[in-house]
Amino acid sequence: MNDCETCGRPGQHLCERHTTKLAKILADLPTLYTEVAECLVPRRHGWGEIVATKAAAGPRSPLDEDVLDTVNAARAAEVLHLWRVDVQRIRWPHHGAPPAAGLAADCRWLAMELDWIAAHYPAATDLSREMRELEAQARAVVGDPVPRRKVVGQCVAVIDDRGTVCGEEITHRAGESRLVCRVCRCVYEGEQDLLLLLHYQPQETA
Repeated sequence: MNDCETCGRPGQHLCERHTTKLAKILADLPTLYTEVAECLVPRRHGWGEIVATKAAAGPRSPLDEDVLDTVNAARAAEVLHLWRVDVQRIRWPHHGAPPAAGLAADCRWLAMELDWIAAHYPAATDLSREMRELEAQARAVVGDPVPRRKVVGQCVAVIDDRGTVCGEEITHRAGESRLVCRVCRCVYEGEQDLLLLLHYQPQETA
């Protein structure tokens, strides 16, 4: 029987509480590192400024080349992929190494394997610690909390021949390049679409 090396609880390499925390970190990392890129790279004129969807997630750090070198999505993706390769090497030793898949895909893969990792992976504690470090580095740049979806307006698409307007809330999260209505699936992409979306928003009544 193994003990959770983080808190000492007996049972497995990671206890249920720390496995749950690791699952949350893996779910948040792709969004966090998208936000890191937006904080460190100067914004250009585009739809994000027109619709004013970019809300500060917390205190911002000035552009710092040392930060740029050590806290970025490429480095985080490399770290995640090395962990995925090692977990797969131990769990399925006869399989070849997985090809590079990107930060989000490797986070999803590791999240799906967490039950096995917590119970059987000898380096589970090291994996958990390094994921916490990646999260902490990203939060030092973007602040807290993790960027969430923000309502930017109501869908103005006409959905039937009677002129009915959809009216569903349109939301956006850092890193997304277009807006998609979750009900009628209307896509708003490009400056013209977003200007029209902004123009036809319902007027507030006093």
